[in-house]
Amino acid sequence: MLPATFKLCAAISYRHLRNMTGLRRQAAVAISQELSKLACHHAGPGPWINQVRRRSSLLSSRLEEKPFSEMEMSYLRQGEEALQKSLSILGDQDGWKTETVAGNGDKVLSKVLPDVGKVFRLEVVVDQPLDAVYGELVDNMEQMGDWNPNVKEVKILQKIGKDTVITHEKAAATPGNIVGPRDFVSVRCSKRRGSTCVLAGMSTKHGAMPEQEGFIRAENGPTCMLLRPLPGSPSQTKLIWLLSIDLKGWLPKTIINQVLSQTQVDFANHLRERLAQTAAV
Repeated sequence: MLPATFKLCAAISYRHLRNMTGLRRQAAVAISQELSKLACHHAGPGPWINQVRRRSSLLSSRLEEKPFSEMEMSYLRQGEEALQKSLSILGDQDGWKTETVAGNGDKVLSKVLPDVGKVFRLEVVVDQPLDAVYGELVDNMEQMGDWNPNVKEVKILQKIGKDTVITHEKAAATPGNIVGPRDFVSVRCSKRRGSTCVLAGMSTKHGAMPEQEGFIRAENGPTCMLLRPLPGSPSQTKLIWLLSIDLKGWLPKTIINQVLSQTQVDFANHLRERLAQTAAV
């Protein structure tokens, strides 16, 4: 069960802003300024952030009016918050420590943040084009239980506009059921601009899915995945996944921390196997 709880964030995404009713032009400018600040002051995924920033500067002239309710607007704002917090964490290159490096080059780093706790950062290269990776993580998210043995179910509870969804995820049991069953309710939204994709999200609440008997409602976020074609090799995709999670209940942090890095590497391998099978078909 424990490995599954960290894999349920994998399809989290962000692409809703152009559908937000009532979003002021100043808000779009503020987002652009925030991303610009991250791109200018930090290394690492800066070019990705910069590309998103340039595209975001056009939001004020491309927003579409949609009749969203106040609750739907709240979910959209949560996605925006998850995006900005995640990019801020990834943009700060100081303080990251290596947790593990696999033989194929997959790497997991970690750092402790005062207001978040310990976060983990997976960096991998997937031998499939970006469209295939994006499609599996976003368009086919409800099929994750078919290829990830640690995920029991991912169900979409509500769609908001074209790009934002509320999901309920159940983790599969582990041998011995050491941790106990966990589930999550998350807002997931995606933002894709050209060859750059940002997938972000966080835990939320939804009236259609109160806490379930027999499950502990865990929380994730802010989480984020950054996707882009590998420079010089468009048939490969560079993937960076920021993971932060609170399993709730009584769980020694040492156990969680020992499992997290290997769990992220395992997720990358499951994803590779899925994509290879899909490509073969």
